[in-house]
Amino acid sequence: MSPSPARILAALNAVRPLDQASPVLDRAVVLGGSVAGLLAARVLSDHAESVVIIDRDDLHRPGHRPGVPQGTQLHALLPGGFLQLERLFPGFRAEALAHGAVEAPPASRRAYLDGRLKVVVPDDADSLAGSRPLLEGLIRQQVLRLPNVKTVAARATGLVVDEGVTTGVRCDVDGMPGIESGDLVVDAMGRSSRLSEWLEQAGWDRPVTRRMTVHLNYATALFRRREANPEHTLVLALHSPRMSSDVAGAAFFAIEDGRWMAMMAGYGDNRPGHTAEDFVRRLRDQFPPEFGEVAGNEMVGDVRTYRHADSRRRDFHAVQRFPAGLVSVGDAVASFNPVYGQGMTSAALHAACLSTYLRERPDLRVPARRFFALQKVVVDAAWSVSTSADLALPHVDGPYPRGYRFSSWASRQIVTATVTDVAIARRFNEVVSMCEHPRSLATPGVLLGALRANRRAR
Repeated sequence: MSPSPARILAALNAVRPLDQASPVLDRAVVLGGSVAGLLAARVLSDHAESVVIIDRDDLHRPGHRPGVPQGTQLHALLPGGFLQLERLFPGFRAEALAHGAVEAPPASRRAYLDGRLKVVVPDDADSLAGSRPLLEGLIRQQVLRLPNVKTVAARATGLVVDEGVTTGVRCDVDGMPGIESGDLVVDAMGRSSRLSEWLEQAGWDRPVTRRMTVHLNYATALFRRREANPEHTLVLALHSPRMSSDVAGAAFFAIEDGRWMAMMAGYGDNRPGHTAEDFVRRLRDQFPPEFGEVAGNEMVGDVRTYRHADSRRRDFHAVQRFPAGLVSVGDAVASFNPVYGQGMTSAALHAACLSTYLRERPDLRVPARRFFALQKVVVDAAWSVSTSADLALPHVDGPYPRGYRFSSWASRQIVTATVTDVAIARRFNEVVSMCEHPRSLATPGVLLGALRANRRAR
């Protein structure tokens, strides 16, 4: 009898790096120096004699990467992802703090739902606050320190497949074509990954792509921070769909270099915060007082906007004809509405899937179906959390899963109960942080507890 998705996710959350390297392949090739690609390379360094990361950007250059257009926006590192990073890179927390990241223990975090302050969960996991360039840069430094990892600045142009086995990647280096050979190729090319087209052009099946249109617009701005150790380092305020507001929510974090990073989001035609004046006014007028206090500081630079059209997933696990020696990770497999902050944590769990797969010393001459089966559990969990919330938005019109009317009602009860009930809030946070499977919420005990909490609150 196969283990349940909840047990699989729990096991993936417990995966730790090997005490010593255990090579099962000579050379691995990672396409893309994204967070997902870097974490895959970290895992592969335990199982391959050498690892090469191919990316168009110079990965040795510090700061924001041109290949990450959303890198200037606010990013969350959920507790589940933070724990994974600390395991992959012992001392990551201390190094991040030394570079200016800000501790965000439970007592320093606040969350509001429709203007109501939510209960603080006392034993929730710690987290860190910092900009995407800082966190990604630290991960990149850690990976590039590994003696068996190197990078190549090039553009990948296709796969090399011999008798059903992927043996390398075609790439273009300064206009000169070449081939990087490998026993395992990892696609970490992000939402715009070209792997599906390459497979189809070579006569293989391409994965079915599922989409949920969300039309999210969000804007991010930086403000000076006077307090070296602010009382609240991370504050989130959400408006539920039943609220007649053109702003879906806002958040701010304390980040490195004495700054606040604030974000505001809207859907459809609503684009709140597109100018500095609009951004500041809305923070002051439409959100709790903490947001007005942040907006009262000097704004640093311009408001940066970003548009996210849809959540999407590519169902590699369901592909019938697929070459061996090839896997895909991160946003190349599934990318979600970014307001839920699942991206980096999902990438870390995909790395845990890769570690689990390689520990079993698989035959790389057959398709990696075991890996994709593990990864499906992670993708399903994140997809369930994000799309169930997106389906409640008035402008989103399906596709609705079976039993959606009841599950939607139950979700509303549970989310409402998180405002006042510690036990429900703790369980909910564990799921949102991707430490527990969403099925842990789908129990009669949790629903009854939520109903009782909501009745007491009324």
